[in-house]
Amino acid sequence: MHSSLRAAALRYAAQGWPVFLLSAKRPLANCRRCPKEGQPGAHDPQACKCLTCHGFYAATTDPSRVETMFRLPVRLPMLAVRTGAASQLVVVDADAGKGGLESLQRLVAEGLCPPTAWARTGGGGIHLFYRHPGRHLPCSQGKVAAGIDIKADGGYAVLAPSVHPLTRVPYHWAQRGALVEMPPPLEERIKAVAAATAGAAPAGPRLSSIAEFPFPDRLLESLIRRLRDAPQGARRVTLYGCARGVARMVAAGAIEQSGAVAALLHTAITDAQQSERDARNAIAGGFRAEGVRL
Repeated sequence: MHSSLRAAALRYAAQGWPVFLLSAKRPLANCRRCPKEGQPGAHDPQACKCLTCHGFYAATTDPSRVETMFRLPVRLPMLAVRTGAASQLVVVDADAGKGGLESLQRLVAEGLCPPTAWARTGGGGIHLFYRHPGRHLPCSQGKVAAGIDIKADGGYAVLAPSVHPLTRVPYHWAQRGALVEMPPPLEERIKAVAAATAGAAPAGPRLSSIAEFPFPDRLLESLIRRLRDAPQGARRVTLYGCARGVARMVAAGAIEQSGAVAALLHTAITDAQQSERDARNAIAGGFRAEGVRL
């Protein structure tokens, strides 16, 4: 499988698709020389020369860099393409486990997802590949329809013949060929839901009072459960959101900080399968967003 992934990566790169490696569907952790954005020593990820750091910023069409990537020790390697303007790709990801196939049928019936090249995922879902519209298009997770994720600018998608780390079923192309351009009605819907979501987002950290949290233990338990049940692909953003909730309770004096952070960290590593480094960074980011020192 390793050799077939390498061969596929070289083929994708030759057709202009910037590819990079994942480990069990997750980007590889940055090396020690490459701290994340906002941390001391952070640098422009796009200009970084590391082969695996900064997630999709490591994606490349250079065959020599691709060859070098595949000489690195990577646990459960998977192949991914950087979506958006960098590859001129938009991927509509229908997740079978979240009702995505039913949603996709409705989108097809509405004329939003015309036939194009598509692949079957290792989880039983579908990836539709469209040409990027040439204008900024944000990613979207479950906003266009239930179980439908849009992989566009700032995103990535797993490519065949990667093997799903849980089902052990390979991704495979069901229909190759020319890609259809992103349908304007679908582009409009993506941008509409993105605008609506942005409009509903909180403006920033706010002061909390202990009266807001009459049952802090129950709320903490709820946040931990939410993190534990978060679907793969949404766990880091869920951890960040839960950390913000915990930070607000800490700021109000409703809970003790060290114990709550320890509970978040334990759940993130044990149940949400985050690396300790990624988990600590997400928690720190959530506390920072609420103006609470960690």
